[in-house]
Amino acid sequence: MPEHETADVVVVGGGVVGLSIAYVLATEGLRPVVLDRRELGREASWAGAGIIAPGSDKPHPLPMARLRTRSAELYPNWSERLRELTGIDNGYRRCGAVDVALDAKQENDLKAAAGRWRSEGIAFERLEPGDFARVEPSLSPELRVAYFVPDRAQVRNPRHLQALATACERLGGRLRPGVPCTGFAMSRGKVEAVQTPGGPIRCGTAVVSAGPWTEGLLGPLGVRVPTPPIKGQIVLLNSHRPILQRIVELEDRYLVPRDDGRVLVGATEEDAGFETKPTASVARDLIDLAIRLCPVLAEASVETTWAGLRPGSMDTRPILGWAPEVGNLLIATGHRRAGLQLSPASAEVVADLILGRTPSLDVADFRPDRPAASTPSPPDAFRS
Repeated sequence: MPEHETADVVVVGGGVVGLSIAYVLATEGLRPVVLDRRELGREASWAGAGIIAPGSDKPHPLPMARLRTRSAELYPNWSERLRELTGIDNGYRRCGAVDVALDAKQENDLKAAAGRWRSEGIAFERLEPGDFARVEPSLSPELRVAYFVPDRAQVRNPRHLQALATACERLGGRLRPGVPCTGFAMSRGKVEAVQTPGGPIRCGTAVVSAGPWTEGLLGPLGVRVPTPPIKGQIVLLNSHRPILQRIVELEDRYLVPRDDGRVLVGATEEDAGFETKPTASVARDLIDLAIRLCPVLAEASVETTWAGLRPGSMDTRPILGWAPEVGNLLIATGHRRAGLQLSPASAEVVADLILGRTPSLDVADFRPDRPAASTPSPPDAFRS
């Protein structure tokens, strides 16, 4: 690391949100530096499945729906531009999804979700058991009902992360995997430099996008932003030939098929602190679920399992905005299971704030010092 290194912006955290922010800033001609305590994108971003929910065709009052819609709008153009810059295909494709129910309660919950889809102008079709094969032939006939949502999409998250990192460097950004942030040098209420084991990096703006580690990094500055870790486990099956055509979702679990015959089965939400070891019991439960939803997967091999830590927040909404009491420090975290889904819009918002532009979305509902909600947030039309 060069002595007295400087940057326009230092981004602390090289997951999909941090890399997306650096990518947008680099396209705007700024010189970001991205720090990460380990390999880039190896936490929540690696442990996700890359499901991209559709956006709303109508103006929507819910802040999460607006953020989701903007990301859905950006993803096709981002994917094309990243491929042009890097030659990397991030695997974005609009494969569609089927949301399914095994019992009466799940069927009623799906019916309520379909009402929210209808209010947003999102296309869907209810399928009865005798009609499953028209959309997804591999579904189990024991399912009570399925709803086909044709505009759901997916990305291959490892490829997307690689494309973001490569594009950032080609546009003048600098990546520092294995270089943690150890603190901040402050002057007159602003961050003067980000401290690292190799020395300080002076910057005009700092962005902390360090997932569940954000809270610990900001605590010494007197900035309280709860980001509790939420463990998620995934199993990767390999059928060695395409089995599923669509994403399949049952409540908060999913099967995500890749074109090469692999199927991601996930994902859990566990309060396990910072423990990231996969467990046999969870792998068994996920495999059992996969076979119940798609019986032919009983013949698939188990390729691997893994786990990652997602960043929570006080009210399930992401945290996006200026840190209170620190003039040039932005926070971008708290996306829970939806970091891959919401990263383009989140990055756009952060870049607008850094560049002094009015953000494309109202960020009041995401700001770090927002008041605690007296009632739970209304459910988004899509689980993340």
